[in-house]
Amino acid sequence: MGKRTAAFNNAGIGKLPDDKPVVYKIFTGGGRNNYTGVAQRGRVRARLQEHLPGGKDPIPGAKVEIEQMPSIDDARAKEERVVKRTKPPWNKQGK
Repeated sequence: MGKRTAAFNNAGIGKLPDDKPVVYKIFTGGGRNNYTGVAQRGRVRARLQEHLPGGKDPIPGAKVEIEQMPSIDDARAKEERVVKRTKPPWNKQGK
């Protein structure tokens, strides 16, 4: 499945594909993973916009990377592995 990176703003998010479930990572300007999450097919852009400043769940970041997955279950499993390994500061640990 494909990986894409974009600026973490409305213009960058708008260019990302929305046709498959994804695991997304929000990175700081220095390249540190601040948050890892999943979004369902058809809701990728809306979910990422919720994390922008002024959204209902804001996360600070400079860029976002998505990785398309074959199913939402595969995306959730990958999210769990990434969070366990990298311990992003904005993910609730132990959830």
